[in-house]
Amino acid sequence: MAGPGFYRPGPEGLSLLVRVTPNAGRDSLEGIGIDGDGRCLLRVRVSAVPDKGKANAAVIALLAKALRVPRSAVTVASGETARSKTIAVAGNAVELARRLEALVSG
Repeated sequence: MAGPGFYRPGPEGLSLLVRVTPNAGRDSLEGIGIDGDGRCLLRVRVSAVPDKGKANAAVIALLAKALRVPRSAVTVASGETARSKTIAVAGNAVELARRLEALVSG
């Protein structure tokens, strides 16, 4: 199973490429976008400020709630201080991919 570009399944779960916009008016998943390098990614907006990990914590909470997994299953794998991040979501990759695709298609 191959992801539509913004996620990649693995033995531990999914890796998601996300672009985070902090200081937004609300927390939301904004759909799929393309970055300057032509990579497909999931656009995420959070109201938290990018200070001392607050925006990262908000992204983790938002994705955990949206994918119906515990917060402990969601971690920032890379890009801790960047807007573009790789997020790891532990769990059944097939089920997580289904949930994610339902979120971005609806």
